[in-house]
Amino acid sequence: MTEQTQGSDRPLIVVGVSRTSHSPMALRWAADAADRYDADLLAVRAWRPSRPPSAASGKPSVVTRDVDAERAHAEAALYDDVRETLGADHRAHCEVRQGTPSAVLTALSKVASLLVIDAPRRTDFGNSPGLAHRLVYQAACPVVIMPPRVAQTPDSPLVAAGKWLARGILESAGTAGRPGIRPPAHNAPADLPSDDLPSDDLPSDER
Repeated sequence: MTEQTQGSDRPLIVVGVSRTSHSPMALRWAADAADRYDADLLAVRAWRPSRPPSAASGKPSVVTRDVDAERAHAEAALYDDVRETLGADHRAHCEVRQGTPSAVLTALSKVASLLVIDAPRRTDFGNSPGLAHRLVYQAACPVVIMPPRVAQTPDSPLVAAGKWLARGILESAGTAGRPGIRPPAHNAPADLPSDDLPSDDLPSDER
């Protein structure tokens, strides 16, 4: 548990803040819930230091990395994202924790009363479960997941391409003249003479 929530009798709501989407809807929902239930709010982001650059021939790299500076940059970015969504007077505590999103949020679920995460953005069609799926089965507390339509999360490029392809297939099928599929009917122009209309469209006394 964080320093700000140690010894507190109030429930803790943890909201995961994505580095890419910034999770604005999840932040707003979690902040509103924290106000409603008088709970502490923790905005957390998983973080891992960059890998050291590799060197040829197995020799140690002459380029070093500043892990403390990287962490400080991640903390500042998280605070800016929370402030941009909730305003400068927000009461959320912001914290960067080292690890994967799944590991960080699963560990915090043991001390939290509720986890809130953004809409999942599936970018592959493999069998590996996504973050939301893993949390639902591994978390020690209830999990609230923002639906994509509510979170207004844009489709990933792969999902958008899949929708475009499916729409093209349906449109092609509708005009391909396949058995059992009728192309959409087109109304005849208003000035078309009645003699040029198909017999099925004429009144029975004019056939």
